[in-house]
Amino acid sequence: MEFIAVDYRSGGGTQDQSRVTKEEQLYRQDYCGCIFGLTMQREQQERLMDEMFSPISGATLPASIEERLELYTRRNELEDAGIDYKIIKQKFLNYRAFNFRVLKGKTTPLDAYALSYSTLPRKRAQGRVEYSLHNIHYFNREEILFITLDYFNDANNTEYKSIKELIYNPLSIEDELAFRAKLTHSNYDLTPIIVMQDIPKGKLTITLDAKTYEDVREKLIII
Repeated sequence: MEFIAVDYRSGGGTQDQSRVTKEEQLYRQDYCGCIFGLTMQREQQERLMDEMFSPISGATLPASIEERLELYTRRNELEDAGIDYKIIKQKFLNYRAFNFRVLKGKTTPLDAYALSYSTLPRKRAQGRVEYSLHNIHYFNREEILFITLDYFNDANNTEYKSIKELIYNPLSIEDELAFRAKLTHSNYDLTPIIVMQDIPKGKLTITLDAKTYEDVREKLIII
C-alpha cells in the first residue's frame, strides 16, 4: 500500500482556504478540536478558554459554542428559504462567572443569584446592608446592591417562586442586561446586583469570582 500525504497549505492553499471560507460564510475553527490544542492556544493568546464553560442553568452564553450552533442552525434555515444574509463579527465586552455565594456570617450559606456582569474586584467582601431606597438595598462595601425576588418579579413580569428556580431558569442575557440598565440608569454598569428571597440582616460574606473581557462574537444579519 502506498501512503499519500497531501499538503493542502502549500502553493497558496492557506490563502485558498481563507478565501473559500469567507465567500461561503463557513465557520472556521481556529484550533485542532482537542482540549490539549485548545488549552495550549488559549494560554499562548492569554485568553479565557470560555468554550469549555457550561452554566448549571443551561443558558446560552455570549460567544459560546451553543450560541454559535444556534447561529448556524438559523443560517441553514435562511439558505433553505433562499433568503440572503451575512455573518459579521462584533466586538463586545464578554462576561463569565466562576464562583458566587453569599454566607450569613462566615459559614451559613444563603440562596442568592447574581445578575450577569456583576463583578467584585477583590472577589470577596464582608459587611452588611446599610440602608434601603426605592426597593434597592445598599451594602456598606464594594457598592454591592441587593433586591428581593418579589421586586425582581414585578420589574421583569416574571413569577419565580424561589431563588433556586431563578438560578436554574434565568432570564436571557439580553433581558438581564436591560433590567440592569434600568436599575442602575447606565449601560456600562458592573456593580454586583444580588437577588435574594428576603434581604438578610447582620454580617454577610460575599464571594464573587467573575471576569469581564474583550471578545468577538458572530452575528447574523439579513440583507
